[in-house]
Amino acid sequence: MNQPITDKFGRPIRDLRISVTDRCNFRCDYCMPKEIFGDDFVFLPKQELLSFEEIVRLAKLYSSLGVQKIRITGGEPLLRRNLHELIEELNQIDGISDIGLTTNGLLLKKHGQNLFDAGLRRVNVSLDAINNDLFKSINNRNISASRILDQIDYATSIGLKVKVNVVIQKGVNDQEIIPLVEYFKEKNIIVRFIEFMDVGNDNGWNFDKVVTKDEMLQIIESKYDIEPVNPNYYGEVATYYRHKDNGAQFGLITSVSASFCSSCTRARISSEGKFYGCLFAETNGYDIKSELRSGKSDEEILAILKYLWNIRDDKYSDERTEATVARRKKKKINMNYIGG
Repeated sequence: MNQPITDKFGRPIRDLRISVTDRCNFRCDYCMPKEIFGDDFVFLPKQELLSFEEIVRLAKLYSSLGVQKIRITGGEPLLRRNLHELIEELNQIDGISDIGLTTNGLLLKKHGQNLFDAGLRRVNVSLDAINNDLFKSINNRNISASRILDQIDYATSIGLKVKVNVVIQKGVNDQEIIPLVEYFKEKNIIVRFIEFMDVGNDNGWNFDKVVTKDEMLQIIESKYDIEPVNPNYYGEVATYYRHKDNGAQFGLITSVSASFCSSCTRARISSEGKFYGCLFAETNGYDIKSELRSGKSDEEILAILKYLWNIRDDKYSDERTEATVARRKKKKINMNYIGG
């Protein structure tokens, strides 16, 4: 029987984000800069990652507390071996109505069919430029945008619903907004533009690099006739718009200029098995993995999960200022451990 719970601000728990690996095959500057994550960087050994059995156990317990949606993240989750086996097990949990996956898209042709057969229906693909040379300079792995676009075409051809996520940085890829809108409008694929956020410790973030929602909207409205779309559900992070001529949609995600902390329903489990109540959490997450491996019963673990949500009071984006950013520098968990 479900036992819905709320945090200190009355926010229910609805979404569970699980990072299945801290590894990635890209080296994007705002997430895993190559100067830090070089060839000799030591990633988590296999035994430090949650096993599929542990993840499924957690998902079942969270489902009983109100979680309805699960998103698999990384690092790059498609680097986790036999990921389709986890998807298949998660898909059988009572109460879980939606499973998604966030990926850079490079391995969709290799693993997409197995994932679809296991029950996965939605993927978010990160693609920060459509210009090949610019995209190569962003991912630092000489991967062209055309390779990812080809993978997206494959994913849609097998029945996966694709959304494309674009992190916009002023002076880096803001000139790509119109080309990306145009390309995915014709494909009728939702592209979502994300304000550059101070996630992790190594992305060199400051307010001057942010292109706000209003600025992005002004750029798009200068060329297209669009109208707003009503939210699909409580806690939706993107604001959506549709093109009046063909109905294709795009979204804007505004963690900096228009915080959505008040309706955040997401719990996060990092790749090393720690609970975090916020994407911007500091590095003292609660060690769920040790609890799972200590022999505790489901009832004991459930009590811990409930307590962690009940005391949750995160609202970092509401409080973000130059001072709070400076104070938290080098204290937040890195993106490759907690996903996006």
